Amino acid sequence: MKNLKNGDSVKVSLKDKTLEGVLMPSVSKKTLFLKLKSGYNIGIDKNKIKKIKLVKKASKSRIKKEKLNVNKKLKNIAILHTGGTIASKVDYKTGGVNASFEPEDLIAMFPELKKIANIDSRIIRNMLSDDLRFKHFELIAKEIGVEAKKKVDGIIIGIGTDNLAVAASALSFILENINIPVILVGAQRSSDRGSSDAAVNLVSAAEFIRQSNFAGVAICMHEKPDDNDCSILPGCKTRKLHTSRRDAFRAVNEDIIAKVNFSTRKVHYISNFPVKNNKRKLKVRSKLEEKVGLLKVHVNMNPKQIEFFKGYKGLVIEGTGLGHMPIDTIDEYTKIHKRIKEALRKLIKNGTVVVMCSSCLFGRVNINVYAKGRDLQEMGVISGEDMLAETAFVKLAWLLANEKKDVKAFIGENLRGEINKRVNLDHYL
Repeated sequence: MKNLKNGDSVKVSLKDKTLEGVLMPSVSKKTLFLKLKSGYNIGIDKNKIKKIKLVKKASKSRIKKEKLNVNKKLKNIAILHTGGTIASKVDYKTGGVNASFEPEDLIAMFPELKKIANIDSRIIRNMLSDDLRFKHFELIAKEIGVEAKKKVDGIIIGIGTDNLAVAASALSFILENINIPVILVGAQRSSDRGSSDAAVNLVSAAEFIRQSNFAGVAICMHEKPDDNDCSILPGCKTRKLHTSRRDAFRAVNEDIIAKVNFSTRKVHYISNFPVKNNKRKLKVRSKLEEKVGLLKVHVNMNPKQIEFFKGYKGLVIEGTGLGHMPIDTIDEYTKIHKRIKEALRKLIKNGTVVVMCSSCLFGRVNINVYAKGRDLQEMGVISGEDMLAETAFVKLAWLLANEKKDVKAFIGENLRGEINKRVNLDHYL
């Protein structure tokens, strides 16, 4: 074991079985970490190891790049790379996942793409999506505008999955009158793993652009854990619901737009969607108000949590159930709720636009049912209807920066498919 290094391929013999994989850095001297061919990592008690055999020394392999020739019969798709797992590989020195592929490497890894469209790929940022800020949405939108002027037929945004849905919502508002498909694509597992979903998601997104007349912002991710179908999900009505499953993304209170079968490459349309119209002229309105907050209601709240947002232009509250929060005093333990209520009233009086959403993903806010909800309305709290809290957050930030006079009027209007007049019971799970 002394001569073995991280990244070496080895066979590990145990009492009842033999495991083959790549050595990973160990956080414990008593445990050996191995990346199996399936892509999963496993920890092995060194005391149980009978023998380790070197299969292959670690090597820095490179994917052969080839020059991409333009095929005039194919559509033109731009891939704007922002990092994340879809373009990541394992760094065997650290054991972590690094977003380290250049755009050309991405195309070389997925040669199917060049048979679907002429691909023009470039990197605009190399980051994980948990580091996204409003200025990054502005940057991405600017680059989309550059590609749109080239008259490309569609754009794919490679982005990390953690904030992929939030980015889709933000871009839906920023890209006013977009007349081409802008499809956000991510991967739950890095591109060098046997279980990676990167290829299926990317290829399916490209096929959807090639075959459909869709115009707008959408998401393409796995429909189920297998590699059969990808879902084309609405930009403002989608949420990541699982940390690691390949089918982590789900449409909330809405149908998916379409399914793309990876084997047959057929597109099956599920719901109506905005289509291309040459009369539309893209207007990139990328400003977002920085002083907007998002507060989750929970038990045992303190008025200081409301007071923190003093001076903020907007606040989205993720309330309980139909859109409630602790503002009623019912015994000696809830006297503090009076202070919470007054803090909220003062915040609104001083000009903060407050929108109420629900911590329940499905259904809609209704602050007309209970007296508590009507009290919140009386104070000036605005219903977020059936919007996801994150969608309401970016919508409010966009409205405060671009529609300052009509923010309160527009927050409850459906501008980009973010609000449904009625919630279909069939949309639950």
